[in-house]
Amino acid sequence: MPLTVPARTTTERLEPAMKFVLPAFGTRGDVEPCIVVGRELARRGHDVLMAVPPNLVGLAKSAGFEAVAYGLDSQISMELQRNYWTCFYHAPWKFRELSRMAREIEQFGAECWEQMTATLPPLVDGADLIITGLIYEQPAVNVSESCGIPLATVQAVPVRPHGQMMPFLPAPLSRLVMAANEWMSWRAMQKVEDAQRRQLGLPRAKVAASRRIAQRGALEIQAYDKVCFPGLVADWAKWGDHRPFVGALSLELPPDADEEVEPWIAAGTPPIFFGFGSIPVESPSETIAMISAVCARLGERALVCAGWSDYGNVALPEHVKLVRALDAATVFPACRAVVHHGGGGTTCAGLRAGVPALILWTLPDQPAWGAAVKRLKVGTARRFSSANEESMVSDLRTILAPDYIARARELATRMTQPADAAAAAADRVQEFARLRGVVV
Repeated sequence: MPLTVPARTTTERLEPAMKFVLPAFGTRGDVEPCIVVGRELARRGHDVLMAVPPNLVGLAKSAGFEAVAYGLDSQISMELQRNYWTCFYHAPWKFRELSRMAREIEQFGAECWEQMTATLPPLVDGADLIITGLIYEQPAVNVSESCGIPLATVQAVPVRPHGQMMPFLPAPLSRLVMAANEWMSWRAMQKVEDAQRRQLGLPRAKVAASRRIAQRGALEIQAYDKVCFPGLVADWAKWGDHRPFVGALSLELPPDADEEVEPWIAAGTPPIFFGFGSIPVESPSETIAMISAVCARLGERALVCAGWSDYGNVALPEHVKLVRALDAATVFPACRAVVHHGGGGTTCAGLRAGVPALILWTLPDQPAWGAAVKRLKVGTARRFSSANEESMVSDLRTILAPDYIARARELATRMTQPADAAAAAADRVQEFARLRGVVV
């Protein structure tokens, strides 16, 4: 069922219609925040065009505006990333295999970047603002510079160097580690970026795109709540209004998406949610078996969301329910706890619902949310590939304790609601576009 774009209210402040182009790449969790911003801008009467991975064009169109394919199938990218990082953490001595996987990831990135370079310039003709997601933001940065169009970014996790990411390190050292990682990531893709810049008639960049964004005063929307990262506001004070915190940006599925879930929940005790989003699990049958055994030992029911994993014809015990998709905003409040991969959108949905979390992360950006829930004492985290039946039983017993549940419920009262987050992001974007900002 298509998502509808609500009509503007008579009391809403009217803005002159503008054109916004939103190129976003990655998983649903990476792309969804940009779709939410685009939907709110379209609701306000603006011209909105989304550019997303081909496998997510349907999702973007369901939000009620035009969308075109941008880059390659992002599910392929996720499988490549999962295989590499699983091998890296399990068998870092397998240099030849890791090197092969790294080349595959690099080749995918180069082909994806080339396709983006061909697609984006014609789309931004006449645009007032380009709003890019975090994954592969560099192509949009370079097109913005070549076309003289201001740029905004939507970031679902604080990725710019700061002193709060690794609480076990002194703030200056944490900042240094993040800056070093930023530099290495830029160097890894510098050859591809140089080729794009030559094609666009631009000189070679001397610093990473993320630094160019910040130095030129672009708008960097922080699509999560500042309460999740205490101290970050002070750490980034020098950037002022250019890094506004708006809250997590999430779509809400139509009510009938949960028609089979709600009766099952109501028929028994509140379940524990298990879902790993766009990170396909390597062995669906083993994953279900582990979840089933864990919940049997704890006397709990399990609600498993397949996401991008193919569970096929895996046999399910009576206390386990498997669904393809669900609306976290509706379902999470009815759960005892949420076990997931640590994506920003899923994490914030759990925090809004007031339930504790167990984050089982795979990709290197996901531990940031694991560290956040541990710091807030509303959950815990570990690497997915290191989890087993014993560790999951222990972790779930920890987070299902009354003190964790109480803290999770209290934190929920301080989280920004989805509609307010979308409105805040659109307000910032409109104002920035109206003033034309500083061209990156």
